[in-house]
Amino acid sequence: MADRPSVLFVCVHNAGRSQMAAAWLHHLSGGAVEVRSAGSAPGDAINPVAVEAMREVGIDIAAERPKILTPEAVQASDVVVTMGCGDTCPFFPGTRYEDWVLDDPAGQGIGMVRGVRDEIRTRVLALLDELGVPAVAPSH
Repeated sequence: MADRPSVLFVCVHNAGRSQMAAAWLHHLSGGAVEVRSAGSAPGDAINPVAVEAMREVGIDIAAERPKILTPEAVQASDVVVTMGCGDTCPFFPGTRYEDWVLDDPAGQGIGMVRGVRDEIRTRVLALLDELGVPAVAPSH
């Protein structure tokens, strides 16, 4: 890993889980980690309930847009965290892969999405610890 580790979060639509994870990692690392997110079949827009759930904890993802997963993004990442994209994620030797099994917030109410948001936060804190990067904003 370089001086600044890089992490790519991947889900199918890049509209909920991967966007929340990227926002948490950026927020909690204070920019000490290069963060990317992408989708194997990107949606048209970010899930508005995910936007609302993140806004509740002081993180604004409203301006984010779903992005297509590229082999270059995977290759440029030290860690690739998949969230339900299955076999569509390209594999490169030497890249660390993790699969986070999380419920899909698409079409769900705020209560369910809050639970996914909080689970992602817990997992991001554990990932920061594994990367040896201190969390700079652990509150919320």
